Amino acid sequence: FMTDSLLCSSALLHSRLPQMDPTVTLVLLLSVVVTVTCTTGPLVDVVVDRYDIPKVCPREVQTEDFVRYHFNGTFHADGKKFDSSHDRGKAFISQVGLGRLITGMDRGLQGMCVNERRRVTVPPHLAYGSVGTGGVIPPDAVLVFDVLLLDIWSTEDKVQIRTLVKPPSCKRKAAASDYVRYHYNGTLLSGAAFDSSYSRNTTYDTYLGQGYLIKGMDEGLLGMCVGERRLIIVPPFLAYGENGSGTKIPPQATLVFEVLMIDVFNPKDDLIVEVKKVPKGCTRRTVIGDYIRYHYNGTFQDGTAFDSSYERNSTYNTYIGMGYVIQGMDKALQGLCIGEKRRIIVPPHMAYGEDGVGDLIPSSAVLVFDIHVIDFHNPKDLVQIKVTHKPQECNMTSEADDLIQYRYNCSMMDGYVSISRDHYDSPSITTLGENKVIPGLEKGLLGMCVGERREAVVPPHWGHGENGAGEVPGSAVLFFELELVDLQKGVPEGFMFVWLGDGPDELFPAMDLNSNKEVPLEEFSAFIMLQVKEGKGRLRPGLDADSTIKDMFNKQDRNRDGKIIEDEVKPKVDEESETRRDEL
Repeated sequence: FMTDSLLCSSALLHSRLPQMDPTVTLVLLLSVVVTVTCTTGPLVDVVVDRYDIPKVCPREVQTEDFVRYHFNGTFHADGKKFDSSHDRGKAFISQVGLGRLITGMDRGLQGMCVNERRRVTVPPHLAYGSVGTGGVIPPDAVLVFDVLLLDIWSTEDKVQIRTLVKPPSCKRKAAASDYVRYHYNGTLLSGAAFDSSYSRNTTYDTYLGQGYLIKGMDEGLLGMCVGERRLIIVPPFLAYGENGSGTKIPPQATLVFEVLMIDVFNPKDDLIVEVKKVPKGCTRRTVIGDYIRYHYNGTFQDGTAFDSSYERNSTYNTYIGMGYVIQGMDKALQGLCIGEKRRIIVPPHMAYGEDGVGDLIPSSAVLVFDIHVIDFHNPKDLVQIKVTHKPQECNMTSEADDLIQYRYNCSMMDGYVSISRDHYDSPSITTLGENKVIPGLEKGLLGMCVGERREAVVPPHWGHGENGAGEVPGSAVLFFELELVDLQKGVPEGFMFVWLGDGPDELFPAMDLNSNKEVPLEEFSAFIMLQVKEGKGRLRPGLDADSTIKDMFNKQDRNRDGKIIEDEVKPKVDEESETRRDEL
């Protein structure tokens, strides 16, 4: 420092020190507390006033370092400005300590930090001496430089990499020829921002090691994992060098990139399949042409979700190997079991490629699917029936037209129970062959003995089809557990009574129990019930016998006089169809 009456000379004077290693601080203090000679004579050395020092100073200017700085140059005598890099709009670039600057600045810049502000006072003999220069600097002028340091680098510098965040696991690291997608904030060493992928809301996508990036970034991105954050400091000669780039990156600028790796893949990558769970007893696996229902969560490699069937509460249903889904998924869905869980990692060239999908899936994105197979079938599948219990005695089996009582549990192939008749007191009742149940269930109920138990797997085209029903979703494969509780042999559709063998040779005499040539309802009913009792005939099961017999009587009593006579029992010809019809 100087006053009008006192000149104090020192190689380096300062009042504040930047935050740094204590050992460095001690050395610096020792270097600062040098001999300070205060005289009333002329200034003999450079005077440095470090009036603004950054809190953190990772690096100080040393001899042979290159520097980039702004300055205002004034005369000490009157404060008049003689030069300014600010006025030119371009920082000054030079190398320190090799005589490329006036000696006073060579000394005054030593130990300076980026973003530090100094006032360097240079005596004439360390500036332009008794001659001055160019009519701008007069002889014997004391010069004052107000300096702001913007950048430091050396020809020995290398790319500096500092890992800020490392993911817990890293199965793959970025390598040369890989394609990467990453976000970044780019600043100069001084902290001034020059670019950001976040501001564009899109990642920067490129190949590594192919010359598409500045050399320092090509090097700095190597070995990164998805989800890793790095600080990459690139010296100017590995960045844009003497030319800079545009208006925001000046010549000879050190660049600082804060990078978040989003995606890594290689154009030669194939599908990656990780099997998470395989159910026991898997007897069938998916093949091309099968129709599959599965749930999935879709994410990017960094874990960001882009889609989920669970959120829609609906499976994704498709044919396998027929081009209805992306290539990678078509391939991954082959060889699966019902209930299996897999993680599938699909590279972009087997997914949505460079186009992506609108705002949902960005260009060149690796997709990760966690899938759970609910069921699958083939359009050619038949009902699969497995007998789990067969009674020792089986005198008759169920067939079309029989009236049966049965119990069942119906579930999806993933175990979700849709309907259970075990929760009801009475069993279900149906007449086989009357389309009162789905075709696959009827198929499973045919040929059963009373007391028999079965399992039946019913594909959707034998069940509720593409539309589903109630709690049964569309295209669902159903699993039935069946037990036949009761069986009543039936009669063909359209009939109310059938003879179990040949009927009487003379029907009317047999009906006319009292031989009075007429058969009223009571007598007709007694005759029919006798045939049933003796096992000669069968009424339609499941209906009220009296109502059925009355209906039969009314059809036989053609003249509606309340009695049947012999002529009414004879076969008649249907006038419209001209076919013989015997009501009884």
